[in-house]
Amino acid sequence: MSNARVDPGLESLLEHIKEQRGFDFTGYKRASLERRIRRRMAVVGLTDFDEYQDHLLVHPDEFTALFNTILINVTSFFRDPDAWDFLREKVIPELLAVREGQPIRAWSAGCASGQEAFTLGMVFAEALGVEEYRERVKIYATDVDEEALAQARQATFSAQELESVPAGLREKYFESAAGRFAFRKELRRSVIFGRNDLIQDAPISNVDILACRNTLMYFNAETQAQILGRLHFGLKPDGILFLGKAEMLLGHSGSFRPVDLKRRFFRKVPTGRRDRRALTTLAASDGPELSKGEQTRLQRAAFMSSAAAQIVLDSQGRLTLANHRANHLFGLGARDLGRPIQDLEVSYRPTELRGHLDQAAAERRPVWLRDVEWVRGTETTSFDVQFLPMSDENGADLGATIIFNDVTQYRQLQRDLQYANRQLATAYEELQSTNEELETTNEELQSTVEELETTNEELQSTNEELETMNEELQSMNDELQYSNEALQDQQDQVDRMNKFMTAVLGSLSSGVVVVDRDLRVLAWNARAEDLWGVRSEEAIGEPLLSLDIGLPLDSLRQPIRTRLGDHDAEPESQVLRAVNRRGRPIDVRVTIAMIRDAGTSSPAVMLAMDVVGEA
Repeated sequence: MSNARVDPGLESLLEHIKEQRGFDFTGYKRASLERRIRRRMAVVGLTDFDEYQDHLLVHPDEFTALFNTILINVTSFFRDPDAWDFLREKVIPELLAVREGQPIRAWSAGCASGQEAFTLGMVFAEALGVEEYRERVKIYATDVDEEALAQARQATFSAQELESVPAGLREKYFESAAGRFAFRKELRRSVIFGRNDLIQDAPISNVDILACRNTLMYFNAETQAQILGRLHFGLKPDGILFLGKAEMLLGHSGSFRPVDLKRRFFRKVPTGRRDRRALTTLAASDGPELSKGEQTRLQRAAFMSSAAAQIVLDSQGRLTLANHRANHLFGLGARDLGRPIQDLEVSYRPTELRGHLDQAAAERRPVWLRDVEWVRGTETTSFDVQFLPMSDENGADLGATIIFNDVTQYRQLQRDLQYANRQLATAYEELQSTNEELETTNEELQSTVEELETTNEELQSTNEELETMNEELQSMNDELQYSNEALQDQQDQVDRMNKFMTAVLGSLSSGVVVVDRDLRVLAWNARAEDLWGVRSEEAIGEPLLSLDIGLPLDSLRQPIRTRLGDHDAEPESQVLRAVNRRGRPIDVRVTIAMIRDAGTSSPAVMLAMDVVGEA
């Protein structure tokens, strides 16, 4: 996790930009943001953020140059061809199969100068044919950069920009125009450009395919979550999210599930009633005709055999029906039929029912009560309780039904999944952060190269100077590659050292515990686990004196404090009467020693625990 220092001058500058021009950069990652702002400050000869803020007040035209520096409009046709092949061969055919004859809506969020939006247009035109594409497809392309949008609306590109477009598609979809190449006008009308700030503006809704590629990686985790919530809302219940190769959606499995993780395609997970309104049910007329008596018997049999406990109350709040599961779970019987719900134990155990019944009746809608836990002896059962008001075809009140859905197993699986996700997120956090930073640097380098190439076309007289700068950029790229290799070597060394230290601690016959200056546990080896019955993951990070183990820890407080305060103090040993994890009395020799490390400013103390006798 990042502990980067917050620069008050930079934060003040970002607030000034937000207030003066409506651009909110506060959600961007500070490292890359500060680097690009300082690049612009160097151009005007300033090094202090406060001075640059004053410069903006005096020279308001400087905002344009600053925004052009911050907003990295890097894009190309068919960027990451393997991902576009998957979209063309797998995603779009499946989408068209379920949207037969229906309109198709696509959204290119962070479209920059429009190449991605026009790539979507070509892929859809190839799948549908030009005429059907014009009738059915709308592609919305948005960005926060007005200059990039103005360029995109022109829909003209240089020959170099079209190099990544297959030759057959170039000839089919582009026309020569004044030395450049324009996207065909009749197809261009299906692509609609507009300004949209992903942080502040409402999303485009009812979208079938949403391409937001290499945009999220510029934002911090909190802003990413906010943007992903907006994108999730904009997609249809089965809509597809298409991300860049640096973005993996770790920790957002509740909103999106992978379709192809390698190529970064995700499908929306419906989470609300709005997302589920397309679900259909089988009409009664579709089944076999039954007599009224047979229907009644079938309905009662289905009710009585339901896996969920269910009770039915009449309009006076009296128990009318209870299925087998409810009878068994709450001890209901024939004697309870006709009794008011408030006279029955089930009205308050496992939870209070009457208030929610009143709410359902007053609002005339289902009411849910989630995560109700019922403890019986050593067994804990979790329920989701649903209160459903009932009425006849004229709207007259018939009473209510209460359904107790047993979600014990689901909650346990959910807890296990959350734990696994936390472990996975921890394992990938540093790798993901490094990967995103490298991707950001590569995008910046690519943006610089494109700026140099554009200048080269416009100003032929500066050709030699640009070639020199290109060589410098190549040198920087080589240095970056070398730095990446060195970083990987360092990471490998750290991994090997961690494995070695774990093996060393695990091989010791003594129980070993290491604490920091706050007496929080830094290390806890396997022998300590065996002695006291506390796993290392339960102990590490916790205050030693708060652990519930059989060793009298209070007597160790002062010796530990002494060695934390006096680094030259000699080791001290005590023999203490303790109780091991099996409940047996034992005598334990505890040796307390200062860990002397001249390379660290954080003192630590090691406790070595050896059993010297058993009662």
